Amino acid sequence: MNRHHSTWTFRSPLVIAMMVAVFGVLGMLLVDHGPWNKPHLQTAEVGYPTTKAAAKAVGATVTPTEPKPAIEPVAPGPKPAQPANPVPQ
Repeated sequence: MNRHHSTWTFRSPLVIAMMVAVFGVLGMLLVDHGPWNKPHLQTAEVGYPTTKAAAKAVGATVTPTEPKPAIEPVAPGPKPAQPANPVPQ
């Protein structure tokens, strides 16, 4: 009688915790993926095909950026691999 009673008191919190976990997961699945929770598709309303057309419609102007030259000049100063102040030997 004593032996059976000690195993029952040891297992009962474990069984209750497992039941709470299972019901919790089932509840989350029901709330997140239930039949009433369908994704709502929102489409973007596009009135202008390009940024330039949208800017022109509100009276703004679009200026292109300056193109980079094909060959950039060498930057003044030491190269990144060289120390700024070489140690004299």
